[in-house]
Amino acid sequence: MVPSFLKKLLLYSAAHTYSNLSRLFIRLFAGIMFMQFGIRQWIHFDAISGNMIGVMGMSGEATLVLMIMIEIGCSALIMLGLFSRLAVLPPLAAMLVAENFILTKVVDVSPEMLFSLQPGYVPILFIGIFIYMLLAGPGKISLDYLISIKLFGHDRQAEDELEKA
Repeated sequence: MVPSFLKKLLLYSAAHTYSNLSRLFIRLFAGIMFMQFGIRQWIHFDAISGNMIGVMGMSGEATLVLMIMIEIGCSALIMLGLFSRLAVLPPLAAMLVAENFILTKVVDVSPEMLFSLQPGYVPILFIGIFIYMLLAGPGKISLDYLISIKLFGHDRQAEDELEKA
């Protein structure tokens, strides 16, 4: 027999979620983590640009500039929750390219032999986070939500139906 307080705790925690707060957390966490790569690359631009490999026919320097713009610009949009679903597409594409590059050019072992400390895992983690953000959306604690209320009005019944789904 399970004690009643434990039942209430488990049932309450299973039925009540903090999805909007969770989405805010993941947006801020991923945005800060991704942005710090861009800031580091910007600070050390001269040292990195000589070693950067060009992608899609661009020079190494142009590729680096594009990556810095994606990492800083899209991270800022993601953290603000502004054009969130669109803002995750460039970083998602960049991480797919980076993962492909790492697994084909950098890592000298087969993919099944990768361990968590080798370089192939960072892009995979970001890919997972960005796909989640693409599917889940920014949540109510975002500029996207405030703009949608301003443009389309506040329909409480429609919101309640969406929350139940």
